[in-house]
Amino acid sequence: MNETDSAVCTQKLKVLADETRLSVLKLLMDSPMHVGEINAVLGLEQSLLSHHLQVLRTAEFVVRERDHKAYLYSLAPSVKVNAAKALNLGCCVLWFN
Repeated sequence: MNETDSAVCTQKLKVLADETRLSVLKLLMDSPMHVGEINAVLGLEQSLLSHHLQVLRTAEFVVRERDHKAYLYSLAPSVKVNAAKALNLGCCVLWFN
């Protein structure tokens, strides 16, 4: 792994160092969800959830698409989920219990 790869990996892991963002990714591993559905599970202030979703979008972990009046969030195509329900980030693999 060269310095550039290490820096990219470090940035990804910094984004995922937050429990809420990990929880969002874990939810989206099963299927795309609207913000309201995510919030029904996590029970956060709307602004706090929006902040975490923006961080995940900026880091290219999730994408969103307009679904009538709401946004539907899903894992970005670059984030691979394997059969063992693990996220392959390219530089490392995260398994969830």
